[in-house]
Amino acid sequence: MKIGITGATGQLGRLVVDYAKKSTSPSNIVALVRDPEKAKDLGVEVRAFDYNKPEALEAQLKGIDRLLLISGSEIGKRVQQHENVIKAAKATGIKLLAYTSLLHTDSSPIFLASEHLPTEKILRASGITYAILRNGWYTENYTQSISQNITAGAVFGCAGQGKISAAARKDYAEAAAVVLTGEGHEFKIYELAGDESFTLSDLAAEISKQTGKKIVYNNLSEAELVEVLKNAGLPEQMAGAFASIDTHIANGALYDNSHQLSQLIGRKTTPLSAVVKEAI
Repeated sequence: MKIGITGATGQLGRLVVDYAKKSTSPSNIVALVRDPEKAKDLGVEVRAFDYNKPEALEAQLKGIDRLLLISGSEIGKRVQQHENVIKAAKATGIKLLAYTSLLHTDSSPIFLASEHLPTEKILRASGITYAILRNGWYTENYTQSISQNITAGAVFGCAGQGKISAAARKDYAEAAAVVLTGEGHEFKIYELAGDESFTLSDLAAEISKQTGKKIVYNNLSEAELVEVLKNAGLPEQMAGAFASIDTHIANGALYDNSHQLSQLIGRKTTPLSAVVKEAI
């Protein structure tokens, strides 16, 4: 059984490859990447694969039985990119296509859902046997900014005391590998999130605890957060989009207590404290 992993040189994709190699021979894994030079260290077969080149996708998928479609990173282009891959997968007889979507996509107010939900609909209409992995937030979305938090003495946001059921990137990667290499995941939709939920106040407190420095949570208005993000270098439209996520967090958009992720991987998800410690 050949397993194809798109975006295999990305932060999530590399981890999926690593976990898949624990369950199947590396000879069964194909890394599908835009730049094959960056994949030489993966220890698996590598094929050039560009979501934007539909004419070449079928040839690159030949011989692959199961495919992980990691959602693209080009916001605004992703529905067409994903459709290109799904059509090629249908044409080549892929037996299972797993797609990384967004937590509670069908009801989420977060702007990212506007590309994930249409992709899910295209996938379900394709006739391909699918598994949809609705990933919640990565804890690393926050810990990548720890150095700035320490410098500023604060975590900035407008999420109030909204709970975030985040998990480590490696938790989601392991779940994807379980689906790709295991059985019984056909036509399943998994709402994947961390076992423990935290607020941005909790995040600030954890950074304080581990660094010995006073870090507070500065809860702003959405407009104020937009200005902070613009000053940090984000374009105005993107700053507005990401500030809106915090507003939705305040209203529960990234909270989930179903524990489907830990059930899928057979262990508890990585706690906030561990991800903060690794980042520091």
